[in-house]
Amino acid sequence: MKLWGGRFEKATDSLVDDFNSSIRFDSRMYRQDIMGSIAHAGMLGQQGIISLEDSKLIKSTLLDILEDIEDGKVSFEIDAEDIHMNIEKLLISKIGDVGKRLHTARSRNDQVALDIRMYLLEQITEVKAMLCGLEETLLTLASQHLDTIMPGYTHLQRAQPITFSHHLMAYFEMFKRDLERLHDCYGRTNVMPLGSGALAGTTYPLDREMVAKELGFAAITQNSLDGVSDRDFCIELASVLSIVMMHLSRFSEELILWSTAEFSFVEMDDAFSTGSSIMPQKKNPDVAELVRGKTGRVYGSLITLLTVMKSLPLAYNKDMQEDKEAIFNCLDTVKMCLPVFTKMLSTIKVKKENMYKAAGGGFSNATDVADYLVKKGLPFRSAHEVVGKMVLYCINQNKAIDELTLPELKQFSDIIEDDVYGEISLETCVSMRNIPGGPSKIQVTKAIEKGKSFIESINQK
Repeated sequence: MKLWGGRFEKATDSLVDDFNSSIRFDSRMYRQDIMGSIAHAGMLGQQGIISLEDSKLIKSTLLDILEDIEDGKVSFEIDAEDIHMNIEKLLISKIGDVGKRLHTARSRNDQVALDIRMYLLEQITEVKAMLCGLEETLLTLASQHLDTIMPGYTHLQRAQPITFSHHLMAYFEMFKRDLERLHDCYGRTNVMPLGSGALAGTTYPLDREMVAKELGFAAITQNSLDGVSDRDFCIELASVLSIVMMHLSRFSEELILWSTAEFSFVEMDDAFSTGSSIMPQKKNPDVAELVRGKTGRVYGSLITLLTVMKSLPLAYNKDMQEDKEAIFNCLDTVKMCLPVFTKMLSTIKVKKENMYKAAGGGFSNATDVADYLVKKGLPFRSAHEVVGKMVLYCINQNKAIDELTLPELKQFSDIIEDDVYGEISLETCVSMRNIPGGPSKIQVTKAIEKGKSFIESINQK
């Protein structure tokens, strides 16, 4: 007999039981469901809605059920539909009619809204810790490569020389924003919906603030309709996690490129690479490729959530059961990718000489030649034209700009002197970009220190 079956004359079809059930995926919220029920039962007793004796028995029995579940003594039933009904059924089987009092002044609609919020708050905290671990790895690597010069790119063409440290700190900034977004998302998730009932609250004198405080929520929802039908917090978290995966995917793409023979900037550690079943020479960056590939899975879950919610009238609809598999998939994927990516990154071998050699090719110091001419009094647009002709000459002569003799340079502008060579060396090109946010050693060192302070502040929250 279903706990809601009084109005029905026929049992649900076995296919419907399986189709309707969510216990396969929402069972992971057993702890949140039990802790929410304990807080609810305590409030019911405190408010005199049920007796204090019944309240205490319900709470102690729920703790027993929690222990049984964690000891592997409980098998959830599909025909009990979901985690809420499974636990309530277990409770009633242990204490009879007293257990039936638990659901007073509560609906599964506000119960599931509570459980998913509690679960996601814990998960956000875990993802933040993983992101902080990645950020700390980036800071460590950046500190080690302040003098490692490499080419910076636009359009995947060599553009201007930078340092590997500066490049790594660009990703630090991306993941920093992700941490900030997670912090904001946490705040909007940290609102307690219990007491919204099915959609219109309840006539019982609930103390919603008491339950919120007991469960550690910062506030209570302000509208019962919105309390049970809101899944913005799921969508927001899926969006944040999609951006996290996008950043991981961009980074993975660069590591994959850099590990090719064509770039040969880095080499993946053997422990984070795989081989070929047919080509014995191969060393494949499978971890980075899988991270890149799994990004689509998280994007898909975000689209699922948006699509499920896009046309739902107020308040609760069964469609919303689809929220959990989607957001769980987002979380599971991100939590799978972050630790392995972080460890992979910490073990890469950086080929400094190859990076330096590449930075010297492709005329990456051309802008600095133009800047040199501007400092000598030439308007920038005129300097740009001069250096463009110089580059064309170099291409035809198969030379780099700094390989040209002074007479060769002077044929393009007679204001060029011997000091030009010092101005356009790779080291000077990097060190002279000494403005906040720039790649000079001074500025990147400051950025690393700020990064350390940021992570310290996140860890203290």
